[in-house]
Amino acid sequence: MSILNFDVIDPIIDYALKEDIGDGDITTNTVIPGETQTTATMTAKADGVVAGLPVAERVFRKLNPDIEWTTYIEDGSFVKKGDVLVQVKGSFRALLTGERLALNFLQRMSGIATETSRYVKVVEEYKTEILDTRKTVPGLRLLDKYAVKMGGGTNHRIGLYDMVMIKDNHIKVAGGITKAVEAIRPTISDHIKIEVETTNLEEVEEAIAAGADIIMLDNMDNETMKLAVELVNGRAKVEASGNMTLERLKGVAATGVDFISIGALTHSVTALDISMNIDVNQK
Repeated sequence: MSILNFDVIDPIIDYALKEDIGDGDITTNTVIPGETQTTATMTAKADGVVAGLPVAERVFRKLNPDIEWTTYIEDGSFVKKGDVLVQVKGSFRALLTGERLALNFLQRMSGIATETSRYVKVVEEYKTEILDTRKTVPGLRLLDKYAVKMGGGTNHRIGLYDMVMIKDNHIKVAGGITKAVEAIRPTISDHIKIEVETTNLEEVEEAIAAGADIIMLDNMDNETMKLAVELVNGRAKVEASGNMTLERLKGVAATGVDFISIGALTHSVTALDISMNIDVNQK
């Protein structure tokens, strides 16, 4: 399944339109004649990576299926301030009514893609991949994770259903890492990976022996992570997690970890400034 799956995303857009429009856009429907057509352009007001153009298009097509949508760049592209992203032609009412929602999606997703690209660039000389987390806006996870991909990041599990993540509470209740893995392994398909959270080298050793596919190094210092990677020695993938900042990133990647997971990609988003200018010379 493509992560930008409109069978899932359409209900999100439909709900957002209902939330914003309700029974109708009172101002626009009063001031703008129903038959009026016009043209609008979306322009980057800051440098960044764009994500969410298909979602913005979908917003307008739900209001006016016959719009003409012309893109000048593709999702995942780096743009400079002043670059034109899209030209759209269609119902003046539809463009004005859908403007804010389309921009809300596009600006947020582009902000995530832009921030992700910053982290990816820091570790580009290493094999390390930047992972997202489940720290997303409820209901918007597929959009948030799509934006991470457009920024050059890698998607971690989508939810609780597509990967096993054995964390501290699971381990305590199960009676240890080994018992937790042994309990889960017979219940899952071969393609589902098992990841185990560890906080020290003893737990890393136990996770390796238990046959974990991925070992998370949670809140370890760089020296301990380097020792953990040497201990694993390719028998599992290794993920670093916990308080990852741009300043710390290169040192963590240098330890040899395969992944670094960063909640801030999606939980603390600064939207990319994008404007939409509508031609008021009605046609």
